[in-house]
Amino acid sequence: MKKQLAIIMVLLMTIFIGFGIIIPVLPEAVTGSGASSFHLGMLLSVYSLASFLMSPVWGGLSDRIGRRPLIMIGTLGFSLSFFLFGIAGESLVLMYASRILGGMFSGAATACAVAYVADITSEENRTKGMGLVGMSIGLGFIFGPAFGGSLSKWGLQVPFFASSLLALATFAFAYFMLPESLSKEKRLEARGPKVSRWAAFVGSLKYLYVLSFFVSFTLAGIEATLLLFERDKIGAGPTDLGIMFAASGIVGALIQGGVVRRLIKRGQEARVIGLGLVLSALGFVLILFSSGVFTASVYVSVFGAGNALIRPCVTSLITQKTKVGQGTASGLSSSMDSLGRITGPLLGAGVYDYNHGSPFMTGAVLSLAALYLLYRFIAVDRGSASPVHS
Repeated sequence: MKKQLAIIMVLLMTIFIGFGIIIPVLPEAVTGSGASSFHLGMLLSVYSLASFLMSPVWGGLSDRIGRRPLIMIGTLGFSLSFFLFGIAGESLVLMYASRILGGMFSGAATACAVAYVADITSEENRTKGMGLVGMSIGLGFIFGPAFGGSLSKWGLQVPFFASSLLALATFAFAYFMLPESLSKEKRLEARGPKVSRWAAFVGSLKYLYVLSFFVSFTLAGIEATLLLFERDKIGAGPTDLGIMFAASGIVGALIQGGVVRRLIKRGQEARVIGLGLVLSALGFVLILFSSGVFTASVYVSVFGAGNALIRPCVTSLITQKTKVGQGTASGLSSSMDSLGRITGPLLGAGVYDYNHGSPFMTGAVLSLAALYLLYRFIAVDRGSASPVHS
């Protein structure tokens, strides 16, 4: 199990380094081609929309044919999407085609990798496994933008070609190193009537899925507006923003790799999610009081710490409690994440024009409101677990 977990960690880290490489250059690559910033927002949204639609399809399919082939299909799709953007030049059509392809294949790689970890970990060790998944993704997001910024010195298209090559290398790594995690019996069992993604949206779990959407929605909102806010507040530029997100990423990776993996036992997840929501709300409020790059980095890291506690625990609980296949459950979870990433930037940018502090106050209120969803999950879960007396 340890070897398989290590392989999945390497896979996820390289996938998200590839994601991260293009972060510093995507805005300039789009607007530099003569397109308006509206298209930048749309290119981010169509990616998430494609992911929202396709993640449950890939997840359900992986329950029937296995995780390994779909993880490999996903990495090949990524490679092609990055290559398309690299050769797009000033063609908006190719840019949109690239982002739609990338979104379509993202669920094949990421949702199936999460389902893979659920397959190979016991319920006792599930939260530890999901903590390592979060840490791998976080490390990818730390190193990716740094590599992307360095590579952009040779041209704005170079990071896209680098990401394409990295995805291709990840495919080769998976092909030679990754064994299948789902037994033949379980695959045959799943080949009965097709299960809808919403079959997972039942009982106490529906509150966790909505909570997952809230978390993704507020995170996407902060990613879309933090640079605008800190530019107006402290005169920050893209490099400063990179420092803020790197600091937050390091704190998140340490929490997911240390605290979540080592200290959180089965049954404690809900309490940790509650602490994470309060920390996230505090981070949102503190960001309003940024006075320089250092304080802004600290405050964004408070938010990042909250997020790092919430995500692996929510994923772990969903995979422990689900009554459908792990692929279907992870696919719906990935869909809720994508839905938050579609709507979060739209609302964040919309209310920012009305009042610069609004996206952060909205994020704080929603984080605290999500505590009610957590309370409902606990109440319904306890109700369904308690024995029925005659």
